[in-house]
Amino acid sequence: MQEPLLGAEGPDYDTFPERPPPSPGDRARVGALQNKRVFLATFAAVLGNFSFGYALVYTSPVIPALEHSLDPDLHLTKSQASWFGSVFTLGAAAGGLSAMILNDLLGRKLSIMFSAVPSAAGYALMAGAHGLWMLLLGRTLTGFAGGLTAACIPVYVSEIAPPGVRGALGATPQLMAVFGSLSLYTLGLLLPWRWLAVAGEAPVLVMILLLSFMPNSPRFLLSRGRDEEALQALAWLRGVDADVHWEFEQIQDNVRRQSSRVSWAEARAPHMCRPIAVALLMRFLQQLTGITPILVYLQSIFDSTAVLLPPKDDAAIVGAMRLLSVLIAALTMDLAGRKVLLFVSAAIMFAANLTLGLYIHFGPRPVSPNSTAGLESVSWGDLAQPLAAPTSYLTLVPLLATMLFIMGYAMGWGPITWLLMSEVLPLRARGVASGLCVLASWLTAFVLTKSFLPVVSAFGLQVPFFFFAAICLVSLVFTGCCVPETKGRSLEQIESFFRTGRRSFLR
Repeated sequence: MQEPLLGAEGPDYDTFPERPPPSPGDRARVGALQNKRVFLATFAAVLGNFSFGYALVYTSPVIPALEHSLDPDLHLTKSQASWFGSVFTLGAAAGGLSAMILNDLLGRKLSIMFSAVPSAAGYALMAGAHGLWMLLLGRTLTGFAGGLTAACIPVYVSEIAPPGVRGALGATPQLMAVFGSLSLYTLGLLLPWRWLAVAGEAPVLVMILLLSFMPNSPRFLLSRGRDEEALQALAWLRGVDADVHWEFEQIQDNVRRQSSRVSWAEARAPHMCRPIAVALLMRFLQQLTGITPILVYLQSIFDSTAVLLPPKDDAAIVGAMRLLSVLIAALTMDLAGRKVLLFVSAAIMFAANLTLGLYIHFGPRPVSPNSTAGLESVSWGDLAQPLAAPTSYLTLVPLLATMLFIMGYAMGWGPITWLLMSEVLPLRARGVASGLCVLASWLTAFVLTKSFLPVVSAFGLQVPFFFFAAICLVSLVFTGCCVPETKGRSLEQIESFFRTGRRSFLR
C-alpha cells in the first residue's frame, strides 16, 4: 500500500522538514490579522465578479421592457432580443482569450484593474443607447470585462489565500457574481432600464480604488524574479507578526522548478494535460447545465409559463435563493469537500430540470398567439405561447423548480468549478490555461444562449430542460471518475498529485 502523499518526499514534492509549519498557537495569534488582510484583498478583487454577475443578467428585465418600447430604434424583435441576450457571451469569450496573454503579461491584479475600462465604457453605452448597435456594443464590452475577470480573479484569490480558507475564499467570486445578479433583479423592480446601466458603474469604480492599495500575487511576483516584492506581499497578506518564511520557501521552490515556459511537447505530458483537461471539461459541463440561458432569459421564461406570482418577483426570489445557496457552499466547501458538493449539486440540478421539463410538457395548455402578428414583430413570450392564467398552487412548480436548480448550481457546479480551475491548473500554464477555460466556457454559453430561443420556438420550452437534465447525469459520472478532492491541500501538493499520480492523495 502506498504511503499518503502528505508524507512523501522526493524531487516532485518536498515537505520542507528543516522548517516546520507554524504551531496552532502561532496561527491563532496572527489569524485574525491575516484573515482581515486576505479578506480585504479578496473583496477588492471580487468586486469585478459583482459587476460580471450584474451585467450577465442585465437583459432579464431589459428585454421585456424593450420588446414593448414605443421607440422604433430600441424596439426589439425576437431575433434582436436573441442577439442582445447572447452577445455578452461572445464578449466574455474574447475576454477569456485576452486573459491568456494579460494574466501572465500584466499579472493577476493589473489584469483585473484593466477590465474596468471596457466595463465602464459598456455600461455608459447602454445607459445612453439610441439604437440597437449601442446596446449590442455595450453588452459586448461588459461581456469582455466579465470574461477577463472570470479568468483572472479565481487565480488571484487562490494564489493569495492560505490553504485553510482557500475553499471559502474560492467561493467568493461566485458569491459576488450572484450578489451582483440579485442586485440587478432587485433594482429592476425600482429603476428604468437606462438607470440600471448607470448603477452598474458604481462597483467598477470602487474596485479600481481598492485594488490600487492591494498587493499582487506572490506567486506571480516570484515568477517574474521580483523576490523581495513577493516576500513583502506575502508578509502583508499574512500579517506583520506572521512567520512567512516557511510558506515563502515552499512557493519559491515550486516557482523555481517551473520558471521556464511550457513547450508543446511538455504540454502533452500527463501531469500537464490531465489537469488542463479536467478544468476544461468542468467549464464545458458547467455551461451545458443551462445556467447562462436560464439566467439571461429568466423573466421571459416565467412570462411564458403559468406562474402564480408576477415574473419580476419570481426573478428576484430566484436571485435571493441563488445568493443563499452560494453562502452555504462557501461555508461547507472546506468541511464537506469539493466532490461531495459536486455530486449533490448535479443531482439537485437534474431533478429540477426534469421537473421543469415535465411541468411545461404536461402542464396547462398554451394559449394560441395572435395569428395576425408577424413572427419578427412579436415578443419571445408571445412566440413561445404563454400558458393559461394560473388557477392553482400547482403553478408554483416553475418557481420552485427554478429555485431548486439555482440552489443546486450555486452549491456546487457554480463556485467549485471556478475554484478547482484555479487549484488544479499547473503554475507554469495557469495564466494561459485559465484563459483557455474561460474561452471554452463562454463559447459554449454563446451557442446555448443564441440557440435557446430558436429551439424553444421550433420544439417547445420543455426540450432545452430535458437536455439540461441529461447533461447533469453526465456531470455526475464525470465527477466520480475524473475530479480529485483538493480540500485542505496546498497548490503545490495538488500539483504534485498530478505529477506523481498517487491515488492516496484523494483519500
